[in-house]
Amino acid sequence: MGLEAGQKLELRVTPDRYVTIRYAGASGDFNPIHIDEQFAREVGLPGRILHGLWSMAQVARAATDAAGGDPLALTELSVQFRGLGRPEQEIVLSGVVESVDAGVASVKLEARQGDSRLVRGAVARLRAG
Repeated sequence: MGLEAGQKLELRVTPDRYVTIRYAGASGDFNPIHIDEQFAREVGLPGRILHGLWSMAQVARAATDAAGGDPLALTELSVQFRGLGRPEQEIVLSGVVESVDAGVASVKLEARQGDSRLVRGAVARLRAG
């Protein structure tokens, strides 16, 4: 699928209750704010929170899905983390292709969970062809 300037994209993801446990094992990040509900509440959080890098991976997924599903199309990704994501609540990833130049698409994205913006100002660069 070719990317075109002005093209909008959206991906909806609902992380299941165990995603933080699996991601901790995969990433090696066993910070208890991600895996222990009671500990997270004791330190002032509303409960276990998603790993920021898991949220960033969903931004990358939204961008690569728009590029036909090829993860190798993604050549660059930058994000700004802004909010705390929670398991079992839908995340909406949305974006727009800002430009396509010399076969490289520049896509601006964000991730929201309810009224909270988890990731903003994300920019992905993808091979467009």
